[in-house]
Amino acid sequence: MKFFKLTSKSLALVLLLALASCAEKLVDVNVTIVDQKTALENQILGSYEELGNDVLLLASVRSVDEEGKLKPTTEIPKGKLKALRAIQRQEFNRDDIQEFKKSQVAGEGNDGLLKFFETERTKTEAKFKEFATAIIAEENEDRLVILKRIVATNENFADRDLPKVQKISASLNRDNAKPGEKFQLETGEWRSN
Repeated sequence: MKFFKLTSKSLALVLLLALASCAEKLVDVNVTIVDQKTALENQILGSYEELGNDVLLLASVRSVDEEGKLKPTTEIPKGKLKALRAIQRQEFNRDDIQEFKKSQVAGEGNDGLLKFFETERTKTEAKFKEFATAIIAEENEDRLVILKRIVATNENFADRDLPKVQKISASLNRDNAKPGEKFQLETGEWRSN
């Protein structure tokens, strides 16, 4: 009987240790600290995504009802429409912008805007240089329209926060730079990825 008690105590101890080791693996605490910059980045990305979804809705709205009659279109606020048009133009120019970045004709500035760079091709091909500068100017105009819309529609931002939003946008652009693309650090120094 004494042997049986010792064995059951040993068995209970083994089971207790086994359960303790299982419980340790079942409970896992993961603490994530989100700093203010990350929270602002998420707000900006969320606002940008919302505008992108609105562009899709704008393109998919039917103007004819089931009976074939024209439906009146929903009035879109002027500021929102301007931002949606800017996103559409960005989509249209995306391939050119990517090519300019790849060939280092353009780089991501620390203010969230693209910067033009002289290259052998821009020095020797005037029409290409004119085209590149025009597309870069359009891209910068579109970026500012979108960023201003984000500031205007986000309760956490005021008009004076536009430079802060531009810096956050620049940080996101740096993070997304592809190999060989130029980007400007906050210090003003230029680097290639």
